[in-house]
Amino acid sequence: MSPRQTFTRAELEGFRDAEVPDLLGDDAHPVRLLVVGINPGLWTAATGTHFAHPGNRFWPAMLRAGVIEHPVDPAAGLTDADRDRLRERGIGLTNLAPRATAKASELGAAELRAGAARLTALVERVGPRVVAVAGVTAYRTAFALPRAQQGRQPEPLAGAELWIVPNPSGLNAHETTETLALAYAEPARAAGLLPTTPPPAT
Repeated sequence: MSPRQTFTRAELEGFRDAEVPDLLGDDAHPVRLLVVGINPGLWTAATGTHFAHPGNRFWPAMLRAGVIEHPVDPAAGLTDADRDRLRERGIGLTNLAPRATAKASELGAAELRAGAARLTALVERVGPRVVAVAGVTAYRTAFALPRAQQGRQPEPLAGAELWIVPNPSGLNAHETTETLALAYAEPARAAGLLPTTPPPAT
């Protein structure tokens, strides 16, 4: 069966409230960088792949930053080889809230606060070096820190260095793939996935 490239609106609606499993490492491949989305979109739920909507810039930005080394086609769903490469690289993926919605704005504050507790427990269990939350507005609500800003946070999360990075959704018109790549490179560098000193601009 060939991977799905498109879905009808009715098909996507069938994935509302579905959950997408976390992508985590194992004893041989511990997580060094845990990337945290807000919650799965319907396309993500349909493909079982985080950040899968065709308008989402996450994967192109990660490739542009050098955090991943092979292009992926998330809209069709990550392949087993894609997942293995992410684990071998030490990259994990999860969400603040597990429930799939058409838009993150459909989540309530209580769901996000519950997600903060879930994320803290996950970080305690998995022990990543760095956690990067993609979305400052959701982070502020989830952790009751209304003045939090993007970048490295002053306090760690369950022992992990904590960063807030921009939301890669196509709805976030303030960012481009290039600016997202620059932002995502910083926590990846802190996690040891990129050289400490960035290469000179060309």
